[in-house]
Amino acid sequence: MAMISGITTNLKQRAWWANALLLFCLYMTIVYLPFDLFFKPVAQDQEVWFGVMLTGWSAKLGGLAHWLIYALGAYGLLHQRTWLRPWISLYVLQVALSMLLWAMLDNRGSGLVAGLIAAAPFIGLAALLHFKPNHYLN
Repeated sequence: MAMISGITTNLKQRAWWANALLLFCLYMTIVYLPFDLFFKPVAQDQEVWFGVMLTGWSAKLGGLAHWLIYALGAYGLLHQRTWLRPWISLYVLQVALSMLLWAMLDNRGSGLVAGLIAAAPFIGLAALLHFKPNHYLN
């Protein structure tokens, strides 16, 4: 019971959107990336960095970087570490930039307008993270 009370108290210290981001980072760290790294065949692996699709072993290395980033994000959000700022907002901006570049430059992309639509929520989240650190840090 004390553990549940501690988790509830911890979650109440953050805005709902910061808790959603924490849960996403935990999911990526505990569920998705271990599957991606250890069970997905190398030939099927794909990672996108700055709008560039990595495949095969380069994607596995990119996956390791993603795993580290999401683990640090989960730890930093869970324990409200001040070192998380400004890195978390910069990473989220990198995601937005990747979506925009992917949509514009890759053959499978869908153009500037679609890229801006896909990037917009991440730009908003990056702004929240940058300008409202008191919503996720003490």
